[in-house]
Amino acid sequence: MKVWFDACTGKHIRYGAAIGKRLKEKGHDFIFTTREHPDTIPLSKILNEKPLVVGKYNPVTLNTRLQESAERILEFSRLFKDNKPDIAISHQSVELCRTAFGLGIPIILTADTPHALSVNRLTLPFANTVILSEALPRSFTKNYCIQKFVRFKGVDEVAWIQGFKPKKIADFKKPTIVLRQIETKAAYVNKKSDNVKSLAEKLSELGNVCLLQRYNDVEAFREKNGFQDSASLVASADLVVSYGGTISREAALLGIPSIAISDMAKTYVNTYLAKKGFPLFITSESRLLKIAKKVIGKKFDVTKKLFDLENPLDVIVKTIESLKQE
Repeated sequence: MKVWFDACTGKHIRYGAAIGKRLKEKGHDFIFTTREHPDTIPLSKILNEKPLVVGKYNPVTLNTRLQESAERILEFSRLFKDNKPDIAISHQSVELCRTAFGLGIPIILTADTPHALSVNRLTLPFANTVILSEALPRSFTKNYCIQKFVRFKGVDEVAWIQGFKPKKIADFKKPTIVLRQIETKAAYVNKKSDNVKSLAEKLSELGNVCLLQRYNDVEAFREKNGFQDSASLVASADLVVSYGGTISREAALLGIPSIAISDMAKTYVNTYLAKKGFPLFITSESRLLKIAKKVIGKKFDVTKKLFDLENPLDVIVKTIESLKQE
């Protein structure tokens, strides 16, 4: 079968690379696309992936978002005019969903952010099957008219963290604290204040802070570190701090203490991992230092817990095979 995956962010690139590897091992043809974005192309190079770049991310205004999205849809429609994929997969790419639906291509989606209201409304109703962590509530499937869904016992990040072999990272002074900036331009952030500079100053009392910026629009703390493979970086860190999200779960799944802060940190998937005993601590900015002092540098052996979780790649491949038989 010919399977198309579209990646819109760095997380999607990592997910797409893992899905593509598994599908190619099964003998499927894999079409990998992405867009210009601060994370997508640099991470693709690190992972030795060569996705086809179609369009770009331009969140300056609502109008630029709409125009770039429309351009991508048109380009995809031209790309697949005479040679359609059999199945389309994404972690909620709006353009993939609109294109695949318009061309009659079955759609498989993964999803883990109920708070991303706009993206959910623009993607989930198009899907033939949505693959969801059991952490998400039943109401999520009802709110967005999901036709069919399959639950798995884990989180999406398990797809690339199980069996993960970190790349060697240049030495950082110890203890190393990885701090991830808030996703300031995401629609769901809703103009929340970005306090990453002040947090970096506070955390510098405990160790060497490696600040991972989103769009290089904040004056770097001390010095610019350049683009980093975040998964490999957190594997060698002593503490990870973020506003909640992928890097928090990657760290926790690797046994690295991770602190997720702000309202957005209280996601179902974060809480799910914390309850299962992974070192993911959810708190407010005001209590950050207190928790950081307690957990920095601690080692957590979560190997058995990690491999007890279900890998979504297994569910995705099974779902593809079931569509093939229909």
